[in-house]
Formats: sequence, structure tokens, C-alpha cells
Amino acid sequence: MFNALFGMFSKDIAIDLGTANTLLYVKGRGIVSNEPSVVAVATTRSGNQKVVAVGHEAKEMLGKTPGEIRAVRPLKDGVIADFAVTEAMLRYFIQKAHNRSTFVKPRMVICIPSGVTVVEKRAVRESAENAGASEVYLIEEPLAAAIGANLPITEPSGNMIVDIGGGTTEVAVISLAGIVTAESVKVGGDKWDDAIVHHVRKRHNLIIGERTAERIKMSIGNAHGDAFPEGVVEMSIKGRDLTVGIPKEITITSDEIREALEESVGLVVEAVLMTLEKTPPELAADIVDKGIVLAGGGAQLRGLDMLLSEQTGLPVVVADEPLNAVALGSGKVLEEMDLLRNVMLN
Repeated sequence: MFNALFGMFSKDIAIDLGTANTLLYVKGRGIVSNEPSVVAVATTRSGNQKVVAVGHEAKEMLGKTPGEIRAVRPLKDGVIADFAVTEAMLRYFIQKAHNRSTFVKPRMVICIPSGVTVVEKRAVRESAENAGASEVYLIEEPLAAAIGANLPITEPSGNMIVDIGGGTTEVAVISLAGIVTAESVKVGGDKWDDAIVHHVRKRHNLIIGERTAERIKMSIGNAHGDAFPEGVVEMSIKGRDLTVGIPKEITITSDEIREALEESVGLVVEAVLMTLEKTPPELAADIVDKGIVLAGGGAQLRGLDMLLSEQTGLPVVVADEPLNAVALGSGKVLEEMDLLRNVMLN
């Protein structure tokens, strides 16, 4: 009875709970929030943990906090690594979606990586329920991404989606609203950032932080020699010199960043090829005609579509809104309950 009463005052929410970013879709309003999945936690004198910032504000603190405050990412490789902090983050996003009102118990659709364990599913459900959800529905990220990319997933034909997030890359072939074959690899935007940090340290003896690495990736990151029409692109970066310990500025090129990303990008290509090998012949024939669709933040890496097309011999396109595809897909599921019944997990 109380859930029904609270439901009258609530707006149902779909959440793309990502390793790097969390997006909120409110029924009837669309995407209302896109913030980093980062929480700043302070340790009080009594030893308790207190959340001091979430999202954009917390990300600004990464690498800049005093000893008693730590900025943490509560999700790792697409699953919950810190239960209590994830719960606090979800509560913040729910209250933000409802104008900070606590008198709400929305129904929630949450996207999770394909192939997660029963324990990991339970952790997501419990975190959402403890954060204030009245009902929690789980759907797999590749399905949500395919729906958000406007692929005809309910038809009896093969649709291939590659969803590259912060912590994982999900590759799936979908037909009749179900995943026929899939591969999930723990490679995504975060691993690409780590590869850039390692490269700059090894090649230039310069220590940079993850925010600088992310900026490099977004500015001159690439996966193919023809990614930049103008040729090799340069960028100035600042960090701490490893040998003498003082701040220093250097210039790096798009070619060396492609080299730094080659190994981790290769794992994404390998996952795509493995999925294609396992695809039934009739569905493979459909993919030859339709091609492969890229979604997620990692789909924006310059030249990745060119590289995948070269390696597979298939047409590769980037979804219209790659970063929002999972949130838009889960939102569409929220708006259409019949679709939800088809794609939800038990």
C-alpha cells in the first residue's frame, strides 16, 4: 500500500550506472543528468565515512584531496566495487531527479554488463532498493545500447552492437529481443587512460594524472592512421618530471598516442572477431548487410570505426548519440512496459 502511495508522487527512473559516468533518464522528461561516477568521501574523527561530494564536484577533486578526503569510483569494470558508496551515489541521483525531495520511491530500470554473476546482480538491486527504489528491473547493457541506437532488436534478424564504456566493452549479436552471442572484456575508456599514463611516464619520464590522460585521449586519441585528415596532431601537456621531481611541459603527438592505445584497442577488435566467429550463419548474413554499430563513450575514439571495418571487412557506424545510447535505450524500455517484459533479467 505504501509503495503504491509513494509511487503516486514519484517519477520512474532509468539509470545507466557506468564505471565512468552515470546517466539518469526520468520517464516523460528524458535524460536529466549525466555526471561522473565519482564520490568524494571524508573520514570523520570517529572513523565513520561521510559523503562530501558526488558527480562533477567529486571528479574535480580527483588527485587533489587532502589526507582525510578521498575521491573514489565505486564501480570497477562495470560492477559495484564499494557497496556503501554506490548506495550513497544512487541516493544523490534519485534526489536530484526529484528536485531533492526524499518523499519518493520510484521504479528503476538499471543497466548492467552482460554475463554478471548472481551476486553482482543482487548487489545492484540491493543498492538501488536501499537508495529508495520501490521496484528494480535489470537489463543488459548491450540490449539497452541497441534499443538506444534504434536497432530493430525485436525482429528475427541479426543486429550487432559494440558498447564501449569506461570499464568494459560489451559486444553482442541480438535477435528477437535477446542476446544470441556475446563477449564482454574488461577494457574501456579507463584502460585507455591508464595506457596513456604509462606511455607518457615510460617515453617522456613525465608523471601525469588520470584527468590529464583523459584530456589527451579526447583531444588526440586515435586508433587509425587516417583518423585525423590533417595528419599528425600535436598537444602540449604538463606533469611532474620523474627524474628531478619538478613540474614540466612537453609536446606529444597523435601517432604516439595511437601506439600507446594499440594493445588495449586490439582487445576490443579481438572481442568483436570472437563474437562474429560464434554468430549463427543466418544472423551473420544479416550483419553483412547491416554492419556493426558502435555505442558508448569509447565509440568516440577517432578512427576506431575505420580500424574495425578494416579488421572485419564489414561496414561500421557510430550511433547518433553514442554516449547516451544506453540511457536512451533503458529510458525507452521504461516508457514501453511491453518492451521491458521482453528484455528484463530475472
